[in-house]
Amino acid sequence: MNYQIRSARPKDIDEIIKLCAEHAEFEKADFSATGKAEKLSRFLFSDDPPVFCLVAENETGEILGYTTFMPEFSTWDADYYVYMDCLFLRPHARSFGIGEQLIKEIARFAKEQNIQQIQWHTPDFNERAIKFYHRIGASSKEKTRFYLNERTIEKLAE
Repeated sequence: MNYQIRSARPKDIDEIIKLCAEHAEFEKADFSATGKAEKLSRFLFSDDPPVFCLVAENETGEILGYTTFMPEFSTWDADYYVYMDCLFLRPHARSFGIGEQLIKEIARFAKEQNIQQIQWHTPDFNERAIKFYHRIGASSKEKTRFYLNERTIEKLAE
């Protein structure tokens, strides 16, 4: 399969949102596209973006997948790491090395920023991804991720 990896552009936002919805469905999570175009555009395409997005695009212009990532700080390490928030490929684009190329681009970003570590999460049922991550040399830590939603934050902040 012929493809290129490139930085996302503002014209890609609708397709990125579709990919987010597909990604959420795959991970058995809720997703609403409401207001996402404006919010994501503000974060991805500002003059000094806090979040970066790469897309894989085939020769016909179809976006096959995406990844988002950002520098974050670790108190324990007293240093920055790159957090890969999302990595998703449409089913017909898997097994062509695209995911590995997306991660290699993130590794190049980390190296340019003198960042020594990349971290991410994946659901424990995503066995195919876990095998892929181990194959490229990743290690894992068993942790449970927690979150507070807006309603709970409001209640706690009272």
